[in-house]
Amino acid sequence: MALTLPLARFSRLVVKWGLRPRGNLMTTLPRLKSVKTMLLVTLIASTLACGYSSKNTPPAAGNVPAIAQLAPASRNAGSGAFTLTVNGSKFNTNAVVNWSGTAQSTTYVSGGQLSVAIPASAIATAGMVPVTVTNPGTTGTGMYGSGGTMPETSNSMTFTVN
Repeated sequence: MALTLPLARFSRLVVKWGLRPRGNLMTTLPRLKSVKTMLLVTLIASTLACGYSSKNTPPAAGNVPAIAQLAPASRNAGSGAFTLTVNGSKFNTNAVVNWSGTAQSTTYVSGGQLSVAIPASAIATAGMVPVTVTNPGTTGTGMYGSGGTMPETSNSMTFTVN
């Protein structure tokens, strides 16, 4: 809330308490500006002290996904592209499968299942590949809303390239 007065139109300001004038509050424009500034600072301080300021709520913990199974759990090196199915729980609709730490384009099937297309280049050589699922964080909503949620990543499960 701000008090705005057209300063150019006032040469003096008289304050009335009830119906009786209380005298000339100020007679010069510079004093009127300082009083206006003081009133504005007082209003801001009152607003902050009364709890009307915006709250900066920190993000809450999000859903922590859990991987129970990879299907298939292994492939032969050089065998070509395939679809990996990740079974588990608490997968958000925007959950992302991470293949060796890199987010992949993920298809949400249900809260317990995700699928991802793994290119042939990802299994060209033998090795162990860590697979995780991340539920991205959400932003807070509005001036007095929540602080959103933090991103959460699942346990790691190993995919074997033979």
